[in-house]
Amino acid sequence: MGIRRRGLIKYLFLIPTLWFIAIILFSLRTDSISQSKDDIQINVVDKTDAPSLVDRIIGVLPFKHNADNDHPPEERAKALEQAREMKAQVQVAAPEAKKEHNDPKTGGPGEMGNAVRIDKDKLSKEERKKYDDGWKNNAFNQYVSDMISLRRSLADIRDQECKKVDLHPNLPDASVIIIFHNEARSTLLRTVYSVLDRSPAHLLKEVILVDDFSDKDHLKKPLDDDIKSLINVRILRTGKREGLIRARLKGAYDAKGKVLIFLDSHCECAEGWLEPLLDPIARNPKVAVVPLIEIIDDSTFRLTGTPIQNIQVGGFDWNLIFNWHVTPEKEMKRRQKKTDPIRSPTMAGGLFAIDREWFDQLGMYDPGMEIWGGENLELSFKVWQCGGELLCAPCSHVGHVFRKRSPYEWPKNINVVKKNTVRLAEVWLDDYKKYYYERIANDLGDFGDVSDRLKIRERLKCKSFKWFLENVYPEQFVPGESLYFGEIRSRGKTNICVDSQEIDDGDKPIIGYPCHGQAGNQYFLMSKTFEIRREDKCLDYAGGHSGLGQPKKIVSFSCHSMQGNQMWTYENDMLRHASGFCMELSSKNDKDITMMNADGTGATGQLDDQLMMTVADRENYITRLTTHFNGNRDMAIRFDDIAYNRSGGKSLLYRRIIQTLFQQRNQQMQQQQQQQQQQQQQQQQQQQQQQQQQQEQQQSMMSSHGPHQIYM
Repeated sequence: MGIRRRGLIKYLFLIPTLWFIAIILFSLRTDSISQSKDDIQINVVDKTDAPSLVDRIIGVLPFKHNADNDHPPEERAKALEQAREMKAQVQVAAPEAKKEHNDPKTGGPGEMGNAVRIDKDKLSKEERKKYDDGWKNNAFNQYVSDMISLRRSLADIRDQECKKVDLHPNLPDASVIIIFHNEARSTLLRTVYSVLDRSPAHLLKEVILVDDFSDKDHLKKPLDDDIKSLINVRILRTGKREGLIRARLKGAYDAKGKVLIFLDSHCECAEGWLEPLLDPIARNPKVAVVPLIEIIDDSTFRLTGTPIQNIQVGGFDWNLIFNWHVTPEKEMKRRQKKTDPIRSPTMAGGLFAIDREWFDQLGMYDPGMEIWGGENLELSFKVWQCGGELLCAPCSHVGHVFRKRSPYEWPKNINVVKKNTVRLAEVWLDDYKKYYYERIANDLGDFGDVSDRLKIRERLKCKSFKWFLENVYPEQFVPGESLYFGEIRSRGKTNICVDSQEIDDGDKPIIGYPCHGQAGNQYFLMSKTFEIRREDKCLDYAGGHSGLGQPKKIVSFSCHSMQGNQMWTYENDMLRHASGFCMELSSKNDKDITMMNADGTGATGQLDDQLMMTVADRENYITRLTTHFNGNRDMAIRFDDIAYNRSGGKSLLYRRIIQTLFQQRNQQMQQQQQQQQQQQQQQQQQQQQQQQQQQEQQQSMMSSHGPHQIYM
């Protein structure tokens, strides 16, 4: 009996001890989850515990009418708001099992959007391999990206006025669609978390990840594990490589939000990014809205904000390539406030929002397009031409890693970009498509059937491309207004032409390169303002010449329409800069081009200052001549043959011969007309003489016989 009492006493002492230990452990657990209200966004929450917590909060709310309800309306409203906030916090929480540097820490790598710089030469051999492989596989610094928190903090880069904007009271909800193919884990998940962390829960319907047939292991089951605990985030997977365009279509077909928002898989959404995209659509569903796309440096991952006054709009060149332009003055004056959306002729295409029903009415993307390229211009043109608007929201900021190359393999048996751009040209550019075709030497290739896309344009009664240029993009240079066009070929070495290198590489010197006759980088125009243009770049010469030992280069520089360094004249077969100097091909090689005296003194490889006709040029002229001859193509071809043979293919001489032929033809026609007029005058004179003779005969008869009298 005494033994039993001693055992019972031991248990009585043991129970409080266990309770004390449990309380300590529970306290530590609570502190690790959340220490303050401000920590909820950055600390890791165990998703398995969260639903019951939300259920307890929501469980006390009288969502349905209850006669026994004792809660006053104010208390119910406050409790409901608290429940919504808690639900939003659970939605953005990361799974504890995947913690690994997800929590932003003050002073951590890349926090507040700051740069992370690595001296790769100081890395160990193993780490250096990781560094190099990251660049090779992604075309950005994956090594740095992996060091940065998946939910890093960003500075609020909005203009202060953006925080005072009155939003539409009934903003629609949105489905965010993110396409990826072999994306790095850190950039992909950072994109997802930035959407979840910085989007109001009631406006974010879902996040759809579309895996376009990735073959990286980390994008299979590990990715499923990464997102399985996130509410309203799901993955769709394609059965084969579809490309960005058709993968986006797959996401759009499956989306349930009223608005579709497309993002690339290496983005970071800044504070307040979502509402400014939805507000214009709430006011007019026939608009597409793009955010202010901020640059995330591909090496340091620094996110740089753009001042609201420096916003640029989208344009395009006649290679049908997107480019950026300063916002026109007339558009700046049209807006009442600096926070008002800005009209943009085109969009880059990677990030934008559009009403789901309007997107469907427009025919979504062209499913006949391949992989990527041209779909952004196709959508831009049809939005404008079919009664909508394309806007840039100055208060919406989304960072994007701009890569200098594509890390993915493209089909080798087809030029997908050319196929896509030919399709959009056939459907939307009308007669202006010829300017693009000139740049690809009229080699359209097999671009497929576009009849269904033409039917969409007909059904929606879309406007002409001429209307687009006159009303939406009047700043665009139209090649048909140029004075001359073609190649610039060397006189001493007739197989060498001026080449602008890559059109995107501004400020690069022009070079001599073997003539290929396929237009492209060797196709130039002389504008009415005497610029030598290659799309929106002009040949620019800032002084110095080889005779003075100052061989300054001629560079391809953005056209400014102010003549000066970009002014050239073309007379008497001479292409001369405003400085009086002409181009010179180096005697040491066939690549370097400098400037020389106009008289050619000391020149060993003077460029033949004349633009050469290409096959595309001739076909363009034949088309114009056919129109001039009222559809008589045989006559047009006859003129072309004569002019080309006599000119030796020189563009200026060709045009002069055409003009001479026209003058001769006009003279012949005038002579024929004069002869016809003379014949008509002679005939009229003969008729007048005959009439006069008849009158004289009648008068003589009356005078000899007297007048005839008639009696009744």
